[in-house]
Amino acid sequence: MTPAYVALEGGHVLEGRGRAPGTARGELVFTTAYTGYEESLTDPSYEEQVLTFSYPLIGNYGVREERFEDDRVHPRAAIAKEFTADVADWLASEGVPAVDHLDTREIVTDIRDEGAMKCGIAVGEDVTEADALAELEQCKAMSEHTDIGAQVSVDDPVVHGEDNGGETVALVDCGAKGSIVDSLLARDAEVHVLPYDATPADVEAVDPDVLFISNGPGDPANYEAAIDLVQEFVADTPVAGICLGQQIVAEALGGSTEKMTFGHRGVNQPVLDLESGQVVMTTQNHGYTVDDPGEHLEVTQINVNDDTPEGLDGVEYDVITRQYHPEANPGPEDTLDFFDDVLAMADPRASTAVPADD
Repeated sequence: MTPAYVALEGGHVLEGRGRAPGTARGELVFTTAYTGYEESLTDPSYEEQVLTFSYPLIGNYGVREERFEDDRVHPRAAIAKEFTADVADWLASEGVPAVDHLDTREIVTDIRDEGAMKCGIAVGEDVTEADALAELEQCKAMSEHTDIGAQVSVDDPVVHGEDNGGETVALVDCGAKGSIVDSLLARDAEVHVLPYDATPADVEAVDPDVLFISNGPGDPANYEAAIDLVQEFVADTPVAGICLGQQIVAEALGGSTEKMTFGHRGVNQPVLDLESGQVVMTTQNHGYTVDDPGEHLEVTQINVNDDTPEGLDGVEYDVITRQYHPEANPGPEDTLDFFDDVLAMADPRASTAVPADD
């Protein structure tokens, strides 16, 4: 059996079975999803994290590239009770360490009680506990990854759906899942994917009907360029956001965000719409949340479990954001109509903005 060690913040070291070799460090988090492991492992929002699967067997239906959300695996390492050979071989080919034969119930309980924590991992024939502890020693808090957007964003603008004939969307790529682009393209939008540090001139060159801030990893306060874009365009252009995008919009409009104890990560998060009274099941992956939406945004949806804001609408601006992932993949498709609502803001007849004085 290949040696594998997981060093947890506080100095406790777990010993498991190595399935893919290497060393890594990152914030240890868990997901409750029991399907969609391919989508989770390729979700850019897991950058600089170590992903623990609470479901015991990962790899039941193989590995298929058409399910990927990005072109690479983003967690620094992966942990499960048991990985199948398909998943282990895939992670090894990506250079991502993998460990199984651990009691993931205990790991998840520790994260739930103590919060997401730093960890170090070492897997290989010659590794020792000291190697994992050395990785832990070098691990940084998520807030200290001040330029994490550069690791997950496009370097240059990319255009999708040029001949669609629909609304033009400027999607600021802070780590966007491919399914977000697909959901917009399915509604005939022309999607201009811009780097996370795009300038106002970059957005003006697109002349979008909607400015869309994507999901992504890390602390929203570190995405200063995206915050500036929202402030620059919100009075004249409809603004939308998903996950990190909701947090960035809130920061831009005078609200505040905070780090959660262990976040929301899974495909069974219940969300209540305050106007309709309807509860929908949602897919989520985030470690930060909006603490105070500020005076320019109102909370329209909340998480049933902890009352955190799941949806925000603009008070005097055309703004709509969601903390969860309405595009799902993996997960329930209860909230796909969000993309219809986003594109409807491009129609002046649908505007909720306060009209200018005569």
